[in-house]
Amino acid sequence: MEEQSKAFLKRYMETISPAGFEAEAARVWREEAAKFAARTWTDLHGNSFALVNEGGSPRVMLAGHTDEIGLMVTYIDDNGFLFFRGIGGWDPQILPGQRVWIRTKSGRLTGVIGRKPIHLLEEEERKKVVKLEDLWIDIGAKDKKEAEEVVSVGDPVVLAYNFEELQNGLAVGRGFDDKCGAFVVLETARLLSKLKPKAEVYAVATVQEEVGLRGARTSAFGIDPKVGIAVDVGFACDTPGMEAERKKVGDLRVGKGPIITRGPNINEKVFALLVETAKEKGIPYQLEGYPQATGTDANAIQLTRAGVATGLISVPNRYMHSPCEVVSLEDLENAAKLLAYAVERIDDSNDFVPF
Repeated sequence: MEEQSKAFLKRYMETISPAGFEAEAARVWREEAAKFAARTWTDLHGNSFALVNEGGSPRVMLAGHTDEIGLMVTYIDDNGFLFFRGIGGWDPQILPGQRVWIRTKSGRLTGVIGRKPIHLLEEEERKKVVKLEDLWIDIGAKDKKEAEEVVSVGDPVVLAYNFEELQNGLAVGRGFDDKCGAFVVLETARLLSKLKPKAEVYAVATVQEEVGLRGARTSAFGIDPKVGIAVDVGFACDTPGMEAERKKVGDLRVGKGPIITRGPNINEKVFALLVETAKEKGIPYQLEGYPQATGTDANAIQLTRAGVATGLISVPNRYMHSPCEVVSLEDLENAAKLLAYAVERIDDSNDFVPF
């Protein structure tokens, strides 16, 4: 991966952006987009846009959601401890003992998630699944008044993890679901700005995917694209204990290329275009059969207005919805190349009516 792109990815991954609180990530994304896009802007919902080849035809939308899962402060007790609820889908077992960053009106504040020590848990308590309501955040405040001087009810929280590189071109970070998708669509737009697309291309960093695909609905309605392709993460099944899952979702592996999805959520001609492009350009890819509506922005895009010819590319991701999601930097590059070369082939002569 080029150093400019890697530096952007690192900076982008270090932002705090739970669903509904995406401003910090959106600003970084738009700043990068402004280096090459014809225009950038934000809509009333908070979706960020970068336009390439303004005035071209047809309209093509590329979407990756910029929001991540997180927590929200909902109560401060008399002793200054913060209680919280989840933003998006959490496995609560991940949370005890984690450091957190709270985004307050004055900036980023560190805290820790506390729980009764295992030594003091009764035998029956040890057997129980941890619940969010059994946990709290400790910021070191001596009482409620002191806590309320720095934290407010409604402040968003994330686990305190940043981007780091691992061996063999892999990277770990909090929020690759789905900052890596929003990264890919912007890298695709960067590539297209140097190619000669016929289409008018909208790269979109959508908001609030983790709480109901909300930003994809509003942004797709506004753009009214002919073709819409979402980029999200997919379940890598190359770790221990995933044998049964391979039979459900496929033998999907980190570093083996982007995943191209096929199913009722996907336009067959868009799927064929992506596969043909990958073969023609020698880009490695993996196939996923998804026989129902996907839980991605592709679902919302497909159902916009009178319908959109929709595709879905996913980046294989280990340990999804944890603070240590692992992806391959090469998969990110290949996803962007695949999308750029596929979009370059789209013009007004393409008929995406499925049959």
